[in-house]
Formats: sequence, structure tokens, C-alpha cells
Amino acid sequence: MKFSDRREAGKRLAESLGHLRESKPLVIGLARGGVVVAGEVAAALDADLDVLVVRKIGAPSQPELGLGAIAEGGVLLLNKPLMRQVRVTKEQLQGTIDAENVELERRMQRYRGDRQPIDVTGRTVIVVDDGLATGGTARVAAGALRHLGAGSITLAVPVGSKSTVEELATVFDEVVCLSTPPMFFAISQSYDNFGQTSDEEVVAVLAG
Repeated sequence: MKFSDRREAGKRLAESLGHLRESKPLVIGLARGGVVVAGEVAAALDADLDVLVVRKIGAPSQPELGLGAIAEGGVLLLNKPLMRQVRVTKEQLQGTIDAENVELERRMQRYRGDRQPIDVTGRTVIVVDDGLATGGTARVAAGALRHLGAGSITLAVPVGSKSTVEELATVFDEVVCLSTPPMFFAISQSYDNFGQTSDEEVVAVLAG
């Protein structure tokens, strides 16, 4: 399955989430690319929309290899088995963690300004991203939302690694993934257009 861009992926993803409409869900996009997908899902379900800022903690020599993630509220999740596998300690990651915390704060201010996040207490929450590779950001998002008191949490993505989807089924109440390619190399392989989402796009989507 291939998508032309994130907006088309969001429209198609929404078709598989109709069963949650009656619960008046809160759709939360993972910044940045997930917000574009989430905007289409929220529009189709007539749902509230918000953003969760999650930053991946990349390996020192391989920034694209996610060894963990941070989220708003001081949530930090590290993949300790993977860290042992690549022989990286938390101390070696501290510089990256500090830098990502600075970027996380900047993005929270840029996306929300003075607006407070929507209260998730007791609500049905749909976490949306543009794809699922290692699942680090999704895991930390689930942890943050559980901590904030969300009722049930569904993870919804257009494409993902089959093994990661199966792993996250134990973390989320439900996982909806449209495509799990047998030869999964990168999220971008399932998109014709997978350009980087800008801060301005995120702000525009959240503004409606």
C-alpha cells in the first residue's frame, strides 16, 4: 500500500477509525509529521485535535536509530535492550537528551503559544503518527498520556513495521495500522511525497 502524501494517508486512516466516532475522541498528532495525518483524521471523525511533542533520542553515531524518546511533562523512555545491543550508556546519551529537551520546549511554545493542552482525563484518545519504525516515540506518547489520565488510547498509523505493531499492541488499547510491508526499511518507502513537515504546517493544521 502506498500513499501520495500525509494528507491522503490521514483520509484513508480515518476510514478504519469510524468505530471510535461515537466516543467523541481526542485526536493527538505526534509532531511534526503526525499532525498533518491527524488533522485529516480529526476532520473526518469530527473530533477535537491537539498535538503531543515527542522527540526521539538517537544513537550518538546513528542519529536515525532511536534509543528512546522524551515527551512533554518530563517523560523519558529509553530502550535499554537496544542500548545494550549497540553498547551505548545513558551517560553517553545525556548530551542528546539535553539538546532534545531544549528543542521540545521550543516546539511546545511554537505550536501552542499560550494555549493549554486539551485535558485528556478519561477520554478516548487516538494517537496518530505518519508511520511506525522502532516505536520509541509511540511508546513514550502512551506513557505520557497514561500519566495524564487518558481513558483508552488507540495508536493509528498508515504504515509500520509488523514486529513493532505487534509489540505496541501490548502498550496501547488498540493499534490500527493500514500497511505492514514484508520488506520494511523506512516509513518514507510507503509515500510518494514524504518531505519534512515544517513548524508552519503544524501551526496551520492545529489552527484548523
